[in-house]
Amino acid sequence: MNSEKCIDLHAHPIPEGFAEELQNLGIDPIEEDGFPLPKWSLEAHCEFMQEAGISHTVLTLPTPHIHNSDDQKAYETAVRMNDRMASYVKEDPEHFSFCACLPLPYAEGSLKEIKRAFDELGCVGVKVPTNANGIYLGDLLLDPIMEEMNRRKALCIIHPCRARQIPRNVITGKVMAVYEYPADTTRAVLNMIANRIMTRYPDITWVIPHTGSFLAYELQRFKGVSGILASLKMMDQVDAEAEVKNLYFDIAGDPEPNALEMLLKITDPDHIVYGSDWPHSPAKVICAKKNHFENNPAWAGMLDQIYFENAERILKR
Repeated sequence: MNSEKCIDLHAHPIPEGFAEELQNLGIDPIEEDGFPLPKWSLEAHCEFMQEAGISHTVLTLPTPHIHNSDDQKAYETAVRMNDRMASYVKEDPEHFSFCACLPLPYAEGSLKEIKRAFDELGCVGVKVPTNANGIYLGDLLLDPIMEEMNRRKALCIIHPCRARQIPRNVITGKVMAVYEYPADTTRAVLNMIANRIMTRYPDITWVIPHTGSFLAYELQRFKGVSGILASLKMMDQVDAEAEVKNLYFDIAGDPEPNALEMLLKITDPDHIVYGSDWPHSPAKVICAKKNHFENNPAWAGMLDQIYFENAERILKR
């Protein structure tokens, strides 16, 4: 790798006991996401980082989301998983920090765990799913959590979740990474825009995954349709540009040849950060993409911003 410094804002641990926690919650990763939990260890992650030229990683718990209708079980799982992630950071603070998982949509438990994770465990932010049992980011039910995260000037990294109702007789409804992950990310962000989350809670720093998913296409369509609906008094007028302008986007997945170019039509290089999506993406694939990215002259002037300057700014807030 050509880079000497790179901060990864989209990478996942598979903590010891996570599979058992999911089983206890009645969640089957393959049934939920169409993708098995990959193998992971802190040592293997360090080896991957060295191979890929990544200097620091912010760990966020992967899907499936840990809430499955039982608030107390979800809360207890969040506590155990956050303790485990904090232990990894304590073991190697030079290379790792973590964002806490929350038992959303359980507001009381989430608020309690936010306080513990920030004040006792030293998390650098929180990871939130696009939806939790069908409650999407932007829903007014989550406003108490938004208020607390805004008060703390929190970093919030979004990770896609599958929608609760999807067609299962097509490939997009079987393997979530094909379509449902980017679709649900876009769905959640549009709901946040419609409910003015970013302007109502301006001190939250949001990171949107996978090069913004479909947002670069959908934003223009949303502005047109919402303008018509507002003129008919069917929804409030929303300044979509104002809602989007301070969002950050990671480039996990496939930024080239099209996604990053499209993303730059709705944001600029100082709002884009690096993401590997390891271990769900194989190391060889990530390294090949990263090498190609670094040697593409189109992005030469942005590499430092995307690889570390923007992430450093976020983490120092």
